[in-house]
Amino acid sequence: MLRLLDATKPYIDNFYGIRISTRPDYINREVLSILKSYKVTTIELGAQSMDDKVLTLNNRGHLSSDVVNASKLIKEFDFNLGLQMMTGLYGSNSDSDIATAKKFIELKPDCVRIYPTVVVKNTELESLYTQGKYTPSTLEQSIDLCADLLCLFNDNNIDVIRLGLHYSDSLVDSMVYNNYHPAFKELCESRIMFNKTVKLLNDISSKNIIVYINKKSLSKFLGQHKSNINRLNALGYNVKVDFDNTLSKYEIIVKEQR
Repeated sequence: MLRLLDATKPYIDNFYGIRISTRPDYINREVLSILKSYKVTTIELGAQSMDDKVLTLNNRGHLSSDVVNASKLIKEFDFNLGLQMMTGLYGSNSDSDIATAKKFIELKPDCVRIYPTVVVKNTELESLYTQGKYTPSTLEQSIDLCADLLCLFNDNNIDVIRLGLHYSDSLVDSMVYNNYHPAFKELCESRIMFNKTVKLLNDISSKNIIVYINKKSLSKFLGQHKSNINRLNALGYNVKVDFDNTLSKYEIIVKEQR
């Protein structure tokens, strides 16, 4: 740790600070004092789950109590706190993943990253999958769940700074189960907009509708290749889009066309 931090010394004055990521059980007062002296500003914890059963099944080597204790210490030392979670882990389900998100919110992190589990070759997870002991989430299941998680964090003013793994050729080549998409966050945001629109349609009898959104949310509302519009058309709706830039990024108003 010190060797890596020492390497930043010639450059640190050119930057606001350093962001690091580490395990929850590696945090203590001594480590935090050292990190503070090297101008570290943000510490992200690879929590992955707040369900001790899931953590144990996946050999994480830490418990949810480690996440709680580390988070409190990080905030006590006045660092920005980031928490990372993985959905669809071995032994988890949508309920436990949503429970993890709610426990994250209680810890009041400054940011969150969400990574749906991807099974890759030559791992214990691949072995569990081939033995039929583990069923990965499908892409559609991950989109449905992570759309809900994104709304949950957004409603609690917690920024999701990453949703889905970064693309790499090596990742795609090593995947065992095809549930990865390089534009995963975009798919989740489009699902949020579609779900909110359909819910609002329950109060409207006309099939000719006008949807008001913030202009910056246009691509989210339309969906990839206008998938949301096509789905609404398939339900019999004639959709017109207009803009109200006072609306938040996921906020929608639906009215009948006059």
